[in-house]
Amino acid sequence: MSSNSPAFHRDSDDDDDDQGEVFLDDSDIIHEVAVDDEDLPDADDEADEAEEADDSLHIFTGHNGEVYSLACSPTDATLVATGAGDDKGFLWRIGHGDWAVELQGHKDSISSLAFSLDGQLLASGSLDGVIQIWDVPSGNLKGTLDGPGGGIEWIRWHPKGHIILAGSEDSTVWMWNADKMAYLNMFSGHGNSVTCGDFTPDGKTICTGSDDATLRIWNPKSGENIHVVKGHPYHAEGLTSMAISSDSGLAITGAKDGSVRIVNISSGRVVSSLDAHADSVEFVGLALSSPWAATGSLDQKLIIWDLQHSSPRATCDHEDGVTCLSWVGASRFLASGCVDGKVRVWDSLSGDCVRTFHGHSDAIQSLSVSANEEFLVSVSIDGTARVFEIAEFH
Repeated sequence: MSSNSPAFHRDSDDDDDDQGEVFLDDSDIIHEVAVDDEDLPDADDEADEAEEADDSLHIFTGHNGEVYSLACSPTDATLVATGAGDDKGFLWRIGHGDWAVELQGHKDSISSLAFSLDGQLLASGSLDGVIQIWDVPSGNLKGTLDGPGGGIEWIRWHPKGHIILAGSEDSTVWMWNADKMAYLNMFSGHGNSVTCGDFTPDGKTICTGSDDATLRIWNPKSGENIHVVKGHPYHAEGLTSMAISSDSGLAITGAKDGSVRIVNISSGRVVSSLDAHADSVEFVGLALSSPWAATGSLDQKLIIWDLQHSSPRATCDHEDGVTCLSWVGASRFLASGCVDGKVRVWDSLSGDCVRTFHGHSDAIQSLSVSANEEFLVSVSIDGTARVFEIAEFH
């Protein structure tokens, strides 16, 4: 150690002869020891220890498999539904660790969950091709809807009633009346699994996207296929995700090839192409309070788009692929779920990450915000659901 090394201060409280600062020079070296770098603690080890911190205020551990699906009640701020690879679903309450209702009867993984807009009914869809309808206040099974010949990919409720729409792996889309447990219509035309879809907010039109790289626009009552959107300048690979504008005018779709397209629903024309992602777009979410969209991709990016100018406002970098996202109500904040197991909250105005929630040990599969916008719920491949406090972000 050279004589110009930094001074080491010795605590002199238990030494009567206060020598102040003690300097060491080369003549004070008694013995040199070679140290293997592998023996030294490194920053990564310390980071790993830090990641073991758990920021969640509630953990639901009722599942015995990877948790895939999640829905927060739109009317009851503490009520959550989760579904997993153990073929089970549960209704449970935030902050009530001793209360849960098991949703029994599915014979395969529960792939989709959705509450009706009035919060009275819950639909659970499974890879067994069956949808079960549950009466939420009692927790009882109301009935079973079947017909699809393949697994259920997604479920949506009509914005104005108890009509349910579901897309299947067998390339069909089905619609039922959940009050009467009655079949209403089946929409066929896609050439592969129907990966995304929804009613328009005015309830007058259905949009569905498929692994066959097409978007189909349907009349719900007649079953007529009004438009098929395909080929250049639309997606070149299968669709993964969809969002529909609040005025029912536009469908924004994401695809496996990283492309995002905006389609005019009434004309069936592609009106804009949003190209910035380099891998599959896993989720598209529209802001409620501004003409912005957010897209999350396996390219490790969350991009916030200005839809009026078809340009990216902000790019939010992650450490691994982005699997899901959720805007926090009508606020400027949104949350992202990542393959690295972290949940991050972003300010869409600045593009900054304002909070990182630790707790999960594997990829996040879905996110949902509670009805009062105080809780963010996440489910993961690690078999748990976790609840994080987000009251400061709405």
